Amino acid sequence: MAKRGGFSGGMPGNMNNLMKQAQKMQRQMEETTKGLEEKEYTAAAGGGAVSVTVSGKKEVTSVKLSQEVVDPDDIEMLEDLIVAATNEAFRQMEEDSSSAMAKLTGGLGGLGGGFPF
Repeated sequence: MAKRGGFSGGMPGNMNNLMKQAQKMQRQMEETTKGLEEKEYTAAAGGGAVSVTVSGKKEVTSVKLSQEVVDPDDIEMLEDLIVAATNEAFRQMEEDSSSAMAKLTGGLGGLGGGFPF
């Protein structure tokens, strides 16, 4: 009688290889994520009058203002420059993060297969 169910052939070995590769990729992603969190990204606005630095943890770590940009009669412009510099720093951080993860996954995240990476 033929054996029913189960896998014939080398399937368990292939599954073990796949699991080892997935674990290796997970370790690499964790290391990459940790490295990205330790980086800082700085962007300026208003010709360098406002400079904002953010961390890879998505936290603003520094805001620098040149004296000439601090005008009590035009607070709105200063606010706009801070927002612009902050958004640019976060954009740089996100671009760096996406690029680093794409190198690890080889674009697997775009397959729509529901992979967590």
